[in-house]
This record gives sequence, C-alpha cells and structure tokens, in this order.
Amino acid sequence: MKFTKMHGCGNDYVYVNGFEENIADEAKAAIIVSDRHFGIGADGLIIIKPSDIADFEMVMYNADGSRGAMCGNGVRCVAKYVYDHKLTDKTSISVASMGSIKYIDVDVENGKVVSAKVDMGSPVLEAKKIPVLSENEKAVNEKITVDGKDYLMTCVSMGNPHAVVFTDIPVNEFPLEKIGPKFENNPVFPDRVNTEFVNITDRKNLNMRVWERGSGETLACGTGTCATVVAAILNGYADNDVTVHLIGGDLKISWSGNEADSVFMTGPAEMVFSGEIDL
Repeated sequence: MKFTKMHGCGNDYVYVNGFEENIADEAKAAIIVSDRHFGIGADGLIIIKPSDIADFEMVMYNADGSRGAMCGNGVRCVAKYVYDHKLTDKTSISVASMGSIKYIDVDVENGKVVSAKVDMGSPVLEAKKIPVLSENEKAVNEKITVDGKDYLMTCVSMGNPHAVVFTDIPVNEFPLEKIGPKFENNPVFPDRVNTEFVNITDRKNLNMRVWERGSGETLACGTGTCATVVAAILNGYADNDVTVHLIGGDLKISWSGNEADSVFMTGPAEMVFSGEIDL
C-alpha cells in the first residue's frame, strides 16, 4: 500500500489515495500502520476517496481501528494532499466525513500548501446530541466525578464529543495518562469522549493537552482545540480570537460566541514522508 505520512501540529496520520488503493480491511490497516514499533507510527489512518456531496471524502480511523467522524488537523492535511498531488487545482476545497462537510481555504507557497483555514461548522451544545448524559439541556461548567475527584467540564461536539476541563494544575504536570482513559470510558459518555485539560494564560492564549478516544494522548487535536475555545468563551474566560498552544504547535481559533455561527481553525499542514508498506 502506497502512503504519505503527514501531520498538523504533530497530530500525525497515514494518508492513502483511495482513488488508487483498494484496502480490503481498512480498520485492520489502521491498527497496523499506526503501530510505532512494527508499523509506520501514527494517530490513525485517513483514506481519501471520491464523494457525491463534496470535492473529496475523508474516511478516518483511529489507532485502535475505530472510526472517527472528524479530525480538524487531518482535514487540513487532506486539503494539502489533494492540492499538492494535483487531484485538484482549487484553493477552496470541500471535504466530507460521515455526512459532515468541511470547507477549507489553503495558503500556497511555491506550488505547495503550507497552511489552511477550516470552517469547522457550528458547535453542538445540546447534551443529548453530543452525547453526554446530563440533567441539563447543555453541560456547561457541569460537575463530574472521575477516579474519586470532582471536575468541572463543559461538553461540546465539533463532529466528535469533547469534554473540556479547565484546571489550575499546569497541563504539563497533569496526570493525563491516568485520568484521560477514565474520562474516555466514563458511563456518562455513551460514545466515549475526547477530553481536553486546559490552562488559561490570558483571554487570547490557552494551553492544552488532549486525550483522544481510541488514540490516547496526541500532540494536537483540531476539533478538541475548537471545543476548548468554545468552552472558554461560554464560561467567560476568552475572547473571540484565541491561540491554543499544544505540545505539537499552535492553532488559531475564531468564534463569535453565537451558537449558530461557525468555528474557524487556522493551522499548518505538513508532509513528513511517503513510502510503501506491506499489509
């Protein structure tokens, strides 16, 4: 199988041209390629296919072989892949994933995409649609007990369910490896959850670490970064334009604060290497 490894702020995936490659068992392939010792090493597998509703379709698998609905860093890299590989000459590209369509404007230098701005759509705040089991219509600054400790979380879906926790513990010291899986598999999240642990620097800057369902800690998460800024604005912690600092780099997020308005994410998209793997 021919592949290209790409990343956005260190959130790395293996990308495959589904116009040319036919993979018999995509979920199994995702597990194989994601292994960092016996495979390529990645947070998952993304296959680029034809779409009836957009310019391209992004089929995403997490490192454990489970399907992912959307990946903000991944969709930027899809836009770079299709432009750099001359599958399109458009600089405004639409990409579908499980019925949701994202619109990406790419920045091109010397014939290659270097960054992209994604219209991530409007946030979903209704608890049952995220989904999260809550007695309230929206789970904003809501208490949850995990591993015997109480946390305040704000739940947002940006195509994937997220629980955002603002903490006074420096995120580089937070016991993510212990607490992340307990959030992911907590029974209040019927479809599991991605969890962001966040420090507030000021109204324009946030520091974040993320535990993603099916992948564990990743260096960045695009939908999680968007959810974090939405949560920060809802709780009165941030302004409408925020830079989120992640282990793998920075993402710029803009949101008006109006629930019906789109969240916009701007960040890098980078190619690492291409090759072939025997499945």
